[in-house]
Amino acid sequence: MFVTMAALLLLRCLYGIIPAAIVWPASINAYSFVPSRRSSSFRHDRSFGFARASIPPMRRETSASLSMKRPNPRRRRTADEMIAPIQEPSDVPANLKRHVVAKRPTLGHVVPKNSKTRRFKPPSSSESQFSQQRGGSDSAQLRPQGQSRDTKRYNNPSNLRILGGSVRGRKLESPSVYLRPMMGKVREAVFSTFTSFGLYDDVGGKSCTTRHLDIFSGSGSVGLESLSRGARHCTFVDMSADCCGTCERNVERCGFDGWNEGGLGTDLPDEGEPVARVVRADAFRALREPESVGIPSTARYDVVTLCPPYEEVVYADLLEAVASSKLVGNDTVILVEYPVELGCLPHVIGREDGGIVVGVRNRKYGRTVIAMYIVNPTGERESCESRPEDFISL
Repeated sequence: MFVTMAALLLLRCLYGIIPAAIVWPASINAYSFVPSRRSSSFRHDRSFGFARASIPPMRRETSASLSMKRPNPRRRRTADEMIAPIQEPSDVPANLKRHVVAKRPTLGHVVPKNSKTRRFKPPSSSESQFSQQRGGSDSAQLRPQGQSRDTKRYNNPSNLRILGGSVRGRKLESPSVYLRPMMGKVREAVFSTFTSFGLYDDVGGKSCTTRHLDIFSGSGSVGLESLSRGARHCTFVDMSADCCGTCERNVERCGFDGWNEGGLGTDLPDEGEPVARVVRADAFRALREPESVGIPSTARYDVVTLCPPYEEVVYADLLEAVASSKLVGNDTVILVEYPVELGCLPHVIGREDGGIVVGVRNRKYGRTVIAMYIVNPTGERESCESRPEDFISL
């Protein structure tokens, strides 16, 4: 075998040929080499002593099975095609009908890193004075969500800022209570998905007309991010007076305290509407009876985001309230943030009027899960396709 290979190499160097009986194995056809048909334009001459050999260049013959094929242009799916593979809504799972216990590790200002205990022990006045006199500090304690924080020591504990859009990089003020805002990497991923849905596109030469409803708004970071990326209007809903006041100050800080003009050529009433509206109300009441909290009953929103305190709501009631709310219409996108301890949300949710809410995304980010739904899909949002495989397990 060695002698045969040496003879072949000698013939190749001297005469530039290989016997026709010797062929490359068929199993690696994609990497077989044959002399080029364009040898005249790519001719290489080399001298080996008294012999002059012409060595034609080699080229790779690509197998047809490995060639890339351009995908067919996407055709807009009709509403019937989108709903056909969707199963009928089933009963709400039992795990969603109870309060969830969602403990979190010692991170950030909610639970300091040097905390040695998970129990909340409010220090007494005598312990605090003794700690100041001896010049040290005791072990950091758990600071539960909703409790007042030291505003002098923690000015912007979450380091909140706008991540993209017209006011990118603008710092936001935090309320004087401990909150658990949506993480920056999660917010970036969420709005990248919203952008792929076409929620911030200009349609027909007109500017974006997306309307956002931010419930459990806290400091308003989610709704303000939406306004920065092009949304026309956002309504912030929170039950805390401190959070509502902080949200109003952040709206002014970002310059979204203007007014949208109405009248002819618009889908707004003659008096128009503000760019941002802050409503202090219970979330369930705002969803079921919006006119009772100052939200017009005729208002319809394209995006609804729900980032509740995990342990203070029953998700079955929350999903039922938002699915059957007057504030949502066809193709409204609903985002629900929930903890991984809750399990998995259902893929399809029924509405009181016989419609459905279909799950299109369910992504896990650490111990936080983001579920996205679309109400009564009509096919207008091409990227909002049903994904039942996302709602099987986490």
